[in-house]
Amino acid sequence: MFKKILIANRGEIACRVIRTARRMGIGTVAVYSDADAEALHVRQADEAVHIGPAPAAESYLRIDGILAACRATRAEAVHPGYGFLSENAQFAAALEKAGIVFIGPDARAISSMGDKIAAKKLAAAAGVSTVPGYLDAIADAEQARRIARDIGYPVMIKAAAGGGGKGMRIARNDAEIRDGFRAAGNEARASFADDRVFIEKYIEEPRHIEIQLMGDAHGKVVHLFERECSIQRRHQKVIEEAPSPFLDAKTRAAMGAQAVALAAAARYRSAGTAEFIVDRERNFYFLEMNTRLQVEHPVTEMVTGLDLVELMIRIAAGEKLPFAQKDLRLQGSAIEARVYAEDPTRNFLPSVGRLVRYIPPAGEGIRIDSGVEEGAEISLYYDPMIAKLVAYGDNRDAAIARLGAALDGFYIRGPSHNLGFLAAVIANPRFRAGRLSTGFIAEEFPEGYSGKTIDAAAEADAIAVAAAAQFIAAEHAARIGGQISSRSRPPPEDWIICVGEPGDGAQRHAARVTRAGESITVEIAGKPRTIATTWQPWQPLLRVVLDGTQAVFQIARDGIGMNLSRGGASLGVMILPPRTAELLLLMAAKPPPDLSRFLLSPMPGLLVSLAVTEGQQVKAGEELAVVEAMKMENLLRAERDGEVLKIHARPGTSLAVDQVILEFA
Repeated sequence: MFKKILIANRGEIACRVIRTARRMGIGTVAVYSDADAEALHVRQADEAVHIGPAPAAESYLRIDGILAACRATRAEAVHPGYGFLSENAQFAAALEKAGIVFIGPDARAISSMGDKIAAKKLAAAAGVSTVPGYLDAIADAEQARRIARDIGYPVMIKAAAGGGGKGMRIARNDAEIRDGFRAAGNEARASFADDRVFIEKYIEEPRHIEIQLMGDAHGKVVHLFERECSIQRRHQKVIEEAPSPFLDAKTRAAMGAQAVALAAAARYRSAGTAEFIVDRERNFYFLEMNTRLQVEHPVTEMVTGLDLVELMIRIAAGEKLPFAQKDLRLQGSAIEARVYAEDPTRNFLPSVGRLVRYIPPAGEGIRIDSGVEEGAEISLYYDPMIAKLVAYGDNRDAAIARLGAALDGFYIRGPSHNLGFLAAVIANPRFRAGRLSTGFIAEEFPEGYSGKTIDAAAEADAIAVAAAAQFIAAEHAARIGGQISSRSRPPPEDWIICVGEPGDGAQRHAARVTRAGESITVEIAGKPRTIATTWQPWQPLLRVVLDGTQAVFQIARDGIGMNLSRGGASLGVMILPPRTAELLLLMAAKPPPDLSRFLLSPMPGLLVSLAVTEGQQVKAGEELAVVEAMKMENLLRAERDGEVLKIHARPGTSLAVDQVILEFA
């Protein structure tokens, strides 16, 4: 077995590999860029080596830098994690030449399976079902248009060396094929240094289901069942689960057998994933093979009891797989939610900044894979993932319930995040019924996500809990001020609870709050609610027993009001003495500023190009600018006809969120 391995990655996956290596008694070496000098994975590893500036192309993607770090630390093997160099055949070959073991498949398998075009050809030869398409690299947009018409719209444009949702576009007409061909090629070049793209038929209402494979160097290949990965946004997975709620035993066995046949044909060793698209009749078609560990591997680990990283290390050391296919069993259900630094209310644009507060949940059946802690910086240079939150249960309903409670108890302040959106997704009746497709998010949130609308029952709960919190805060202040002793109880409070903006439109609830022993009673409209809690005013998580039911609310002060959130829904309230509430009705709300004349950057990123000049007339829908963030190109178009008055930023400018790019007359 190896004595020391180097992890050629960063963030949560580096921390994940370090965790298993430490348990196996193996020393670890971390690598880091300028941006990651204080990162968690650097501090967790036994050794750390600086490899370059913040941009990945100058650090984590430099093969010579990784090799130098291996030589300096005498690392015997390298685990690549996912992303970066994990599917780079040249990297695997360079390590082999240097006498360093690559903890993954060999360069030949990476070349044959990591290239989507070659993989589809090999799959067809092995008798694996494939999607109809044109499996050679496409020269230009005109050829792409001809091929798309031959196949029939809609089609999917995909990067030959792609992965992670980058270099992919759906096209439904000639105009979209031209724009999509350009954007997919640009993203592929930026992400993989390979701008080749191909085209295949886009299956309507598809499910994305993948088979986890594991092969050793002695010819044995097994599958570790499937993962349902249909909840996606921009082809990037958001929620994954194992097993799929859709597959029956017959389809599961057939998909597993085809995946194993493909891996055997490629003489594949280590962890790999065969991805399939599945239609409503359970017909399945091979999409691609990922020759690495997947982001979502924890759900497989939780339902099989296996450590996939340990298996990869042991296989790389020459050991045989310690089990056969017949020995493997599925047990329970696991669901993973990817927690990202992004703003769901702004079309999921990435967010950056420091994690001012970071309190991850814990408890039975809960697993957190993260590469950050409180005070860490979410960088512009890398993927904006904060953590992977995984919940396990004896069945799918139990796993969903645990995941929902964990999302309520996951407290993040600093960058924007998607916790509320994730809670809204798993609360959706269609999700709970298992009626999933890769179009789920677009179909269930057709106007985007502006926050979950709170229902009447949830609002009543939040109002009662807010009143109890205000009572506890007032009691705490009175004790500090000496107005009541530590043993006495405060008198009942009569308050007006205002929901909404001040004025005639605000909802107003008269409430009386009293304490009886350890319980607080909130009476609104003649209905008493009983609340027991040990919460203190400085705590961000408010755990209560409300009328006998446990619940967790996130609570934050907002001026003279407070905001409570639970289950993806938020409620802002002001709790005031009756006379104050009466006077508040006389105050008018301040109107928001008019920003309609400006094109603002919707995210922090790089202004790649401007398509207009000062004085130019533009039409609604016309291209204005391209902003790149996290290696994804975002095309900004005119919302209406107008004239460009002034350009405020030039190509190459690093933009902050809401920074003015140009101004209209």
